[in-house]
Parts: sequence; C-alpha cells; structure tokens
Amino acid sequence: MARTASNKRVTSESTVSVEVDLDGTGTSSISTSVPFFDHMLTALSKHSLIDMRIEATGDTEIDVHHTVEDTSIVLGQTLAEALGDKRGITRYGDATVPLDEALARAVVDVSGRPFLVHEGESEAFVHHLIGGHFTGSMVRHAFEAITLNARMSVHIDVLRGRDPHHIAEAEFKAFARALRVAVSPDPRVDGVPSTKGAL
Repeated sequence: MARTASNKRVTSESTVSVEVDLDGTGTSSISTSVPFFDHMLTALSKHSLIDMRIEATGDTEIDVHHTVEDTSIVLGQTLAEALGDKRGITRYGDATVPLDEALARAVVDVSGRPFLVHEGESEAFVHHLIGGHFTGSMVRHAFEAITLNARMSVHIDVLRGRDPHHIAEAEFKAFARALRVAVSPDPRVDGVPSTKGAL
C-alpha cells in the first residue's frame, strides 16, 4: 500500500500545502518563500529519501516565524497521515552527522507520543541570522512543530559547531537520516512494533 499523504492549511498568516511519499527517493520541490528553510527542507527530503512537495507563502514581510512554523505543522501532520497505523515499520532510528566542524545527533521514535528534547545550541546561535532572515531559533521551532504533529519522540543534540549554517544543516541532516531508518519497513516486524499493539 502506498505510504503517501497530502494536506493544506490556510490561515490569515500563511498558506501551506504539503505532499509526501515515505517510499520515495528523496526527490523534492520546495518553495516556502524562506530560502534558507527551503535549503533545510531539501536536505531533509534528500537524506530521509522521503519525496516532498512543499509550497508555502506567508507574511514574511513581518517575520519568517509564521511561515516556518505553519509549514512544519503541516509537514508533521502529513508524515503522520502517511505512516497510517505504522504496521511493519522499524520505529526507531538514530544518526550522527557532521558538516565540517559541526556535529549533530538525532534519535527518532515513531511512538505516537509527541516529545522533543533539543539541546546544545548556543545562545549566540539562537539569535544569529542565517541566510538573511532565518534566525537560529527557527531550527527548534521547526523541529518542535514537526515532532508534535507527527506524534514522534525526537532527541536532537548539537555536539559541536561554530558556523551557524553548518550547525543547522547538520541538525536537519541528522534528523533526516534518523527518520529514514525509523519509518523504513522492517520485513521481520509482524504488525505494529509495540507491546501495546498500537502506536
């Protein structure tokens, strides 16, 4: 059965549409009107092997916050829908990814219990502008919205890093690689990988 889904969200602050295919090849078409976020989502698609088509517009003349958060909300919802009842998935995934001097670790549990632990970013990183309008603080906002709406438990740690671009990209790539493993089918799993019988 195809593990695909699509969703659209329209508010006074943004318009977002998302399509995903969990069993893709990492092909993407991303346009959120926030260039650095486009770059991060493209990396997320490429390294998770999840095909993504994402289009978003919003009140970026005020701030990119609404567009980034709303896009992440819809992406999380769409991932959850594509996962369905989660039968046969690996469920857990982890990855540690470098980008030059930066190193980030991500651990994903497709648990049905939304929770984010996100640590290691410095105060300087949080306030740093990356790519003109995207601040470091948006990284956590994006992961929080994806995690809560996809109903996953996610731990992301920045182990080291100096360049803000490298830190953010290492985080997204680590999350992508961990997510790739977690949502992958495991042929040895019979039914839902939980002693409760549901995720």
